[in-house]
Parts: sequence; C-alpha cells; structure tokens
Amino acid sequence: MSGVALVVQKFGGTSVANPERMRVVADHVARCQRRGDSVVLVISAMGKETDELLHMASQVSSVRPGREMDMLITAG
Repeated sequence: MSGVALVVQKFGGTSVANPERMRVVADHVARCQRRGDSVVLVISAMGKETDELLHMASQVSSVRPGREMDMLITAG
C-alpha cells in the first residue's frame, strides 16, 4: 500500500539560529516534499530568544502570571 505520508516537523533553537541553518531546514523540508510527503512545518523561537524574553520579563516584573508568560513565549 502506498500513499502520501503526513509528516509534522518542528524546528527551533539552534536549528533556525541564523540564515545558513534556516536554509538547511528549508532544504530538508523541500526534500521531504519532493519524495511525496505532505509536510506540516512548525517553527519555534530562534536560538536563545525564549531565554531573552524570559529575562526581559523578569526585569519588568517579579510577578509571572502563567497565562501571560505563555502568551509572551508563544507570540513574543
């Protein structure tokens, strides 16, 4: 039985930390598509961005409400 695979791939951190690494990810995804897979691509924060957001938030307030921190991390 042959069919199209649905492949979910997530990249973040050092995988997308600079343009060269982003090109490597893009090439990888393109290869998956060329072999016939349907790709869902999820990209999270670039290297060290989440740490920087958390550091800035701690400088603004010592209170860290969960919902607001979730939104900060997911949306920047």
